[in-house]
Amino acid sequence: MSRLLRRDFLTRAAAFAAATTATIAGTRRAGADDKPPQPIRGKEGAPIIGPTNPAREAQSTDRLVPPRTDHGTMPNLRWSFADSHNKLEPGGWARQTTVREMPVATQLACVNMRLKAGAIRELHWHKPAEWGFVLKGRVRITAIDQDGHAFQDDVGEGDLWNFPTGIPHSIQAHEGDGSGSEFLLVFDDGNFNEDETFLLTDWLAHTTVSSGFLEGLWS
Repeated sequence: MSRLLRRDFLTRAAAFAAATTATIAGTRRAGADDKPPQPIRGKEGAPIIGPTNPAREAQSTDRLVPPRTDHGTMPNLRWSFADSHNKLEPGGWARQTTVREMPVATQLACVNMRLKAGAIRELHWHKPAEWGFVLKGRVRITAIDQDGHAFQDDVGEGDLWNFPTGIPHSIQAHEGDGSGSEFLLVFDDGNFNEDETFLLTDWLAHTTVSSGFLEGLWS
């Protein structure tokens, strides 16, 4: 990754982290006095008397009570993974936020993934570059570059990794204490789709290979 692209990515990541921190802090302040926010600004507005969602409204008070200068034209810059579709598998789950969920996110997509202890995200590849951040537990990452050189490393909570575009890679949760791992994946394309990555098993299913090749592959 070039210095320019890396700096651009880190700038966006820092903005994303700052927004998340502000959201958490705002939520704590809003819950401190146990009074749910109301759409009232001075003499304007009125209390909500119908159905309401205090927890969500407390996370976004500027939407409930927008400043006078806000005319509602700013696109949505927030999306909770709690609102994303979750794909459940025997080895864990994955939920993603892309341009489909948040239209303003044209250049970044995120996947929150959970793997049980020993479970593996099999060898696969995709066009967008991938950054990973370990939220909990430990994982073993493996990659193969265009010259056939293999790389493997173990990473833990707070560690990062990067797979450039088109590099085959896999992710496996450590056995450890048996709880597995959870991590965040960030891609440099808002149109990324976790369900459209190219898997090793896809390639094997559509390619005629010799038994000798398979023996060498899995040895």
